Amino acid sequence: MTILILIIIVILTTIYEVPPLIREKRYKELILFSGLLFFGSTLVILEGLGVTVPNPFDALTSFFKPMNDLLKAIFG
Repeated sequence: MTILILIIIVILTTIYEVPPLIREKRYKELILFSGLLFFGSTLVILEGLGVTVPNPFDALTSFFKPMNDLLKAIFG
């Protein structure tokens, strides 16, 4: 039931936001809006289904940790 409500909210948001973007020929913003809406909706639906979604901060931490360790070793 929760997933159905989320899908209805996404559809209503799309109906409200997309026509003015098309009418004003703001295609770059339409593409960005569509991408962000799709990405966010997918994450919310996955969370609603109980799928474990990884934390993006963990990826950032693993990416910057070597640089942090190097700077600590240099400036200690």
